[in-house]
Amino acid sequence: MTHFANIPCTISSLKHLTQLHAKLVHNSLHRYNYWVALLLHHCSRIGAPLTYARLIFYSVPCPNGDVFTSMLSYYSHFGAHNDVVSLFRQMQCSGVRPGTVIYPTLIKLAGKGGIVFHAHLIKLGYDLDHYARNAIMDIYAKYGPVELARELFDEMHDRTLADWNSMISGYWKWGNEVEARRLFNVMPEKNVITWTAMVTGCAKKRDLKSARRFFNEMPEKSVVSWNSMLTGYAQNGFAEEVLRLFYDMMNSGIQPNETTWVTVIPSLSSHGDPCLADSLIKKLDQKKMRLNCLIKTALLDMYAKCGSLETAREIFDELGIYRNSVTWNAMIAAYARVGDLTSARELFDKMPNKNVVSWNSMIAGYAQNGHSGMAIELFKDMTATKDLKPDEVTMVSVFSACGHLGALKFGNWVVNILDENHINLSISGYNSLIFMYSRCGNMEAAKRIFKEMARRDIFSYNALIAGFAGYGHGREAVDIISKMKREGFEPDRITYIVVLTACSHAGLLEGGWKVFKSIQVPAVEHYACMVDLLGRLGELDEAKKLIESMPMEPHAGVYGSLLNASRIHKRVQLGELAAKKLFELEPLNSGNYILLSNIYASAGRWEDVEKVRATMRKAGVKKPTGWSWVEEKGTIHKFVVGDRSHERSDDIYRLLSELGKKMRRYGYTADKNCVLRDVEEEEKEEMVGTHSEKLATCFALLVSEAGEVIRVVKNLRVCRDCHTAIKMISKLEGREIIVRDNNRFHRFSNGQCSCRDYW
Repeated sequence: MTHFANIPCTISSLKHLTQLHAKLVHNSLHRYNYWVALLLHHCSRIGAPLTYARLIFYSVPCPNGDVFTSMLSYYSHFGAHNDVVSLFRQMQCSGVRPGTVIYPTLIKLAGKGGIVFHAHLIKLGYDLDHYARNAIMDIYAKYGPVELARELFDEMHDRTLADWNSMISGYWKWGNEVEARRLFNVMPEKNVITWTAMVTGCAKKRDLKSARRFFNEMPEKSVVSWNSMLTGYAQNGFAEEVLRLFYDMMNSGIQPNETTWVTVIPSLSSHGDPCLADSLIKKLDQKKMRLNCLIKTALLDMYAKCGSLETAREIFDELGIYRNSVTWNAMIAAYARVGDLTSARELFDKMPNKNVVSWNSMIAGYAQNGHSGMAIELFKDMTATKDLKPDEVTMVSVFSACGHLGALKFGNWVVNILDENHINLSISGYNSLIFMYSRCGNMEAAKRIFKEMARRDIFSYNALIAGFAGYGHGREAVDIISKMKREGFEPDRITYIVVLTACSHAGLLEGGWKVFKSIQVPAVEHYACMVDLLGRLGELDEAKKLIESMPMEPHAGVYGSLLNASRIHKRVQLGELAAKKLFELEPLNSGNYILLSNIYASAGRWEDVEKVRATMRKAGVKKPTGWSWVEEKGTIHKFVVGDRSHERSDDIYRLLSELGKKMRRYGYTADKNCVLRDVEEEEKEEMVGTHSEKLATCFALLVSEAGEVIRVVKNLRVCRDCHTAIKMISKLEGREIIVRDNNRFHRFSNGQCSCRDYW
């Protein structure tokens, strides 16, 4: 056996351990208690898989106390407290009786389950052993009730530092700061553990000032002390302080351990600075740190947030069988964050054990990258998973997806899931609910949620005002600023943008000027809103003067507002001026080319229309496809101009033809100016007549109940002809039709639109 003596010193990976195990099997030593205990010790040290550790344990026919203790230690390392208690009972059944010395270890290994040993100790007469008694007191202090720990503490006549420290930590754990401080002040002597407990306790109470004071007053500091202060800063979001303190730690001569790195690395992640990341890696190399799973996962997340996905993926692949849910989730979230949803979904589908964080990362990835339909479909799959419940993070992403799609019925179903799963929403959750309802065209529900909120923040107000803006409710939007101020909230940049947008959509020139002049330092976006307001009202020369007086360079939004106003009021020269600026600022934005084409087409300047199109082709700019969609029974039905791919196309076109005949009897004629091509009049009428919003409206009429509100969403602006047609359809069919385009809501009822033909 002597030639095996030095082998255990070289074990640093599972590969090394299995090699030693193979040699022991080859030499018929693998059933000896000494070697089994040693193998299990290394299983704990390197974090070997549970199945492998159990295989080793059960390979010995009659395990002794050392083997049982090593296996107990392994279970504790993985937090398998129930297995600790179960194995102890097996130990008793095997006739292996532990002495007094092993009980403190057993109690600590068992975690909360260690309380069961209290009666056992009393029965065996071991309860007077100081170490066992301290271990039991420590369990009560950690897991409660802390009053029982205090009873044991008060019964002690020979208290040690460990007893005092257990009680102080226990009181901090259960939120009794007063008693923790009182014991600290009266205890006869203190050690580094005592001081560290005070630092940790204050940090958990978010009292970082007191925590730092205790930390600075410590006579000596251990690596645990430094880690406690670092953790306090990290958990409260003070990344700069974490890094400063970390460098102080390095300069003090204290060697960082694994906990230090796992605390510091995420703080670097929040900076997203590749240079800082590289500096940290050099320090890890200098210290010759053994990178365990936790450190590697933290590094993976850091590289991902710094934009180094290739390095992050290398670490992920290196981890192999040591990947845990945190590792998988970090990599999925990293891909989703940069919009690589294919790679994110590939990992998500391969992930062996998904938790709620995994689902949230994938759903949020779809929702935040414009794939709202996929986010909703994945949420449906999640709710079908019996052992998994969504949380608030899930709901916020799904509310956002429903809002973007205008999927009100599905959104209402999601709200019901809140109640079924007893999910309590924070302010952020309620804000997302306001966003969903306002974007789905249900302002009554949005206002109801707003009123029911016990607490609001600036985002609550902005979400509600944005809803008013979408409907052109300018006066309500202006009024709410006064309400905000009464509740102690000062309007921010976004508040003023949405209020001015509401004024623009409502044509409130006087109110808009009043709001604009109340802004201490208007941003460029505020000027863009005022240009839009002036332009819509036909005050284009005034809008041009405002642009010329701006204290900063106008951005694309400013000239975009002027270009759109020129289209509305057919000011060709001014439109050309705005377009020229936009082509410089946004050479690949197709919307600017389309607006200029509209201006030329309205003026009958078809050669200029073709020149614009030629410029687009040369620059590689493509016109986005216009889509309209309708939600029906949890499914989104999408349509494009002239679409005949839908399963009910024949019915849709039949109804469209019937409505066309009825409308013409009431004086409707197609607005051929909406066609940007110089083609025959009959062809123009056909092209206009099959626009996507008309098809979507007809489909909704076919599948909805009589009297039900119809909701249509379009990704581009509704054209003038469709606007006129849907007004007439609302009267002919006696239906309320709500159309949300990319600019605002149009509520059609009895032949009228809520925008008053002003959009």
